[in-house]
Amino acid sequence: MFLNFLDELRVAGIPASLKEHLLLLEALDKEVIDRTPEDFYYLSRSVYVKDEGLLDKFDQVFAKVFKGLETSFAQQGAEIPEDWLKAITEKFLTPEEMEAIKSLGSWDEIMETLKKRLEEQQKRHQGGNKWIGTGGTSPFGNSGYNPEGVRIGGESKNKRALKVWDQREFKNLDNTRELGTRNIKIALRRLRKFAREGAADELDIDATIDGTARQGWLDVHMRPERRNAVKLLLFLDVGGSMDPFVKLCEELFSAATTEFKNLEFFYFHNCPYEGVWKDNKRRFAERTPMWDVLHKFPHDYKLVFVGDASMSPYEITHPGGSVEHFNEESGAVWMHRLTTTYPAAVWLNPVAQAQWGYSQSVKVIRELMNDRMYPLTLEGLDDAMRELTRKR
Repeated sequence: MFLNFLDELRVAGIPASLKEHLLLLEALDKEVIDRTPEDFYYLSRSVYVKDEGLLDKFDQVFAKVFKGLETSFAQQGAEIPEDWLKAITEKFLTPEEMEAIKSLGSWDEIMETLKKRLEEQQKRHQGGNKWIGTGGTSPFGNSGYNPEGVRIGGESKNKRALKVWDQREFKNLDNTRELGTRNIKIALRRLRKFAREGAADELDIDATIDGTARQGWLDVHMRPERRNAVKLLLFLDVGGSMDPFVKLCEELFSAATTEFKNLEFFYFHNCPYEGVWKDNKRRFAERTPMWDVLHKFPHDYKLVFVGDASMSPYEITHPGGSVEHFNEESGAVWMHRLTTTYPAAVWLNPVAQAQWGYSQSVKVIRELMNDRMYPLTLEGLDDAMRELTRKR
């Protein structure tokens, strides 16, 4: 039983042994968990995965092997999740109804109104147009529609929220993914600049032959290894509207870590602020101050942002505009500091270039980057590398 699961784990590079497999079967036989897909997922993960770096691979294998598992359990009489019931009651609006719903106005007006709602509201609401709730046209809540509001919990539907209050979990990019990574590597190689630096630990055959011929005895010459001297600082936007582009970003990340030995990377969300992360799973607990980044890495680093630049414009222009915390200084201030410290800077956008003109936030970021935004395509990468090469 579940031998196919065991085989798929091994194929994916997870060292699952027969002993662990038998342990899983014993736990199921003794009914240490309820018969739900969620409990089985956590039990099997705790048995097979001993390295947190393999969690993402385990999730992929589990989804592949047990596709449709939730349906089979539901047919046996499992309770219907409350979230499903909420989705059924979600209100769908016609274009005319959407046009009739007006925004509250400016950032300050929206936040002041939300403060009043929190003070006045006494119970849960659903389907309304004023209170904090679900499925309506109120500017506060989730699973409804409003041209400009604050999403509290739930999932993004229309991508119009100017602020999001929700605790979310994120994963690191997997740099083992090999995309048409070969083509990306070729594009990145335009940025390479080789130099011989460091300890002389490589045999210089030409100099050894020449020295031996001149001296009349063996005259061994050593030299430093030839390495790519370009230093790269990579800022990756992960989560939210970037979820559809995870595979593409993993391929870029994999290619960059292969091509550049002097590579430093950090994660951010939507717009860089006073803190960034090295580990996306710990983004709320282990933050690297942006001032530390600016002081640690010298001006000769090449700076590359990767993100869709799709957000509320307030996240860039206003203090407190971040969807995850209260930022005392606007994103525009930090963007200016970064591009001033690192003159050789570009922004790679995975969204199709034809769609950039429809997003106000993309326009703002392009202005802050002095129009050095390029599509995350092979042609766009080639143009971006040319731009970074021009900046000495």
